[in-house]
Amino acid sequence: MDSWVEELQFPHVNIPITIAHLLPVLPAGPISAAPGDSLYLSNLDDIIGARVFTPTIYFYTSDFLSNSTRKSVTKTLFDALSLVLVPYYPLSGRLRETKNGKLEVFFGQGQGALMVEAYSEMALEKLGELSVPNPAWSPLIFRFPNEEPYKILDMPLLIAQVTLFSCGGFSLGLRLCHCICDGLGAMQFLRAWAATAKSGTLVTNPDPCWNRKFFQPRNPPVVKYPHMEFMKIDERSSLTRSLWQEKPVQKCYRISREFQARLKSVAAQTNDQKFSCTTFDAMAAHVWRSWVKALDVKPMNYKLRLTFSVNARNKLTNPPLKDGYYGNVVCLACAVSSVYELITRHLTETAHLVHNARIGVSEEYLRSTIDHVEVERPTRLEFGGKLTITQWTRFSIYECADFGWGRPAYAGPIDLTPTPQVCVFLPEGEADPRDRMVVCICLPESATDKFREFLSSADQPEDDDVDRNNQ
Repeated sequence: MDSWVEELQFPHVNIPITIAHLLPVLPAGPISAAPGDSLYLSNLDDIIGARVFTPTIYFYTSDFLSNSTRKSVTKTLFDALSLVLVPYYPLSGRLRETKNGKLEVFFGQGQGALMVEAYSEMALEKLGELSVPNPAWSPLIFRFPNEEPYKILDMPLLIAQVTLFSCGGFSLGLRLCHCICDGLGAMQFLRAWAATAKSGTLVTNPDPCWNRKFFQPRNPPVVKYPHMEFMKIDERSSLTRSLWQEKPVQKCYRISREFQARLKSVAAQTNDQKFSCTTFDAMAAHVWRSWVKALDVKPMNYKLRLTFSVNARNKLTNPPLKDGYYGNVVCLACAVSSVYELITRHLTETAHLVHNARIGVSEEYLRSTIDHVEVERPTRLEFGGKLTITQWTRFSIYECADFGWGRPAYAGPIDLTPTPQVCVFLPEGEADPRDRMVVCICLPESATDKFREFLSSADQPEDDDVDRNNQ
């Protein structure tokens, strides 16, 4: 079974980068906003967890690039982006705070997105395996000199760095503000940009829909749920020290389809006829438990949280959400367990927790979330005491990113270490027919061997493995 879980290695390389040009990208034609105008953002858009840039990287080899094409890569991407910014004009604006700290998009002279043209004397093959996210790729994502962490105000909402390598291949490094779109919204935008670059004319299918007032809070707000996902976390555990006082390292593991099926089978061993265990339920439960066991979290009665985003689009029926909406339509589901219960219970019990949190996201839960944010307006990210899993396996990220030069060799994140409590489930790649998954997670160096051992086993823990005196 151990062979079903393979640790993926990546080299620690230095990538020399020369920044050639910083190019503001303005919409190619008139847009539905004038200088001085502003746009409403929903409470799902400007919630504290969305106030970040999501960095992604896309690598393209020289296999499908002729000599003439290589010279025009930046221009093709620039021109297509300029065209797409007409219907997706909010991405040409900026964010600012209004009363009570709420955000809005505003428009001024000469804003636009930003495209960066860069060069490297390296060849892509020197970067190692392009299927494994590598923190060493960070120079391929543009950051302003002395840029503050989590800065989003008065920033371009889309920053694209095109890096041309000596071999003729190139990378496209994107930073897209999460306040403007969630993962599916980002895929919709990326697909439009890529299709426009491929055809040379504007292509949007579906047409983008802004309408953030669809998610306005109720008057008065009605908060029907406790919303544990936003509650202040007790930091008094060894987990906080392990993740934030020791420098974590990023680890990636390829999980075979057979092992995913094995976990799902183990997790589904229950007499509850209503429990329909999914692969995500089983994988999330198993990774959460393996992570906590490897970190040897104390005390044993400490309450832990697992949070993950749930797409709520198909939950909305009264009325349904318009096709083409690219804003945030995700709710943060939350499962809670003590350390002791998590590491001693059968996997099916933890999978139940994940399952119940996932199916608990309803239309009313979404509306309650919006109203909770309206009343409480959380102002800080809670890190300690929890693991956050982000599922990218259902994103058609490889398909969306074909700009006319074939699908990328890799598409996805780079570096999770700045937020070491985040774990990402990634697709192995569009061309992989075996439905393998890559689990990318951060751990202190001292815990990596234990985590791999626990992750590689679908067996259940015995009570004797736990020191009950620590409870």
